[in-house]
Amino acid sequence: MNRAALHKISYGLYIVTSGQDGKFNGQIANSMFQVTSNPATVAISINKENYTHELIKLSRKFVVSILSEAAPMTFIGLFGFKSGRDVDKLKNVKTKTAVTGVPIVLENTVSYMEVEMEKELDCGTHTIFVGNIVDCDVVNDAEPMTYAYYQNVKGGKSSKNAPTYVKDEPSAAPHSAASYVCSVCGYVYDPDKGDPDNGVAPGTKFEDLPETWTCPVCGADKSKFEKE
Repeated sequence: MNRAALHKISYGLYIVTSGQDGKFNGQIANSMFQVTSNPATVAISINKENYTHELIKLSRKFVVSILSEAAPMTFIGLFGFKSGRDVDKLKNVKTKTAVTGVPIVLENTVSYMEVEMEKELDCGTHTIFVGNIVDCDVVNDAEPMTYAYYQNVKGGKSSKNAPTYVKDEPSAAPHSAASYVCSVCGYVYDPDKGDPDNGVAPGTKFEDLPETWTCPVCGADKSKFEKE
């Protein structure tokens, strides 16, 4: 079976939030689609191990925020590679509360949909939640981020709980010096590119990075990196 065929399926990049009674969380999701137009319904696929899955089952409501291409990797890393059981992901993020009472992530968001769950389908490792859109709006006119853009332009990886996760994905191209991959989130430190956003110039070998340097996506320290 050639799993590369699955990579041709189109996906987006979304933040799904849920919860009630002061317990809220959000996570990155890439599998969401509109099911019907009248009434307007959508479906999302969420891993059963995720805290957000627990909150959707409990509250029977969720919000989908569609991310823009400008969303930084640190922002994606917060919602995609950290657990809401350990971190309050929404603490320093711009949100608002409307119809469902679930926080709507407005930061780096193109549009959002508030959803009340109607049905669920057990799919083994994941559950598909289907619900009616009770409110939605456009936040700005930025381009929405596709999953292909996230992977090919941003250099992002699938988390281990994503429906699209494939273990030991091969690197795209050779590097002039050894590259290292983060064992937590899959970020690859490419010495040819460095990490300019954090003051690391192109051409800097991984061994020469300061000990205080951390993964720009998930914040893991150097000890969590492995040579490719």
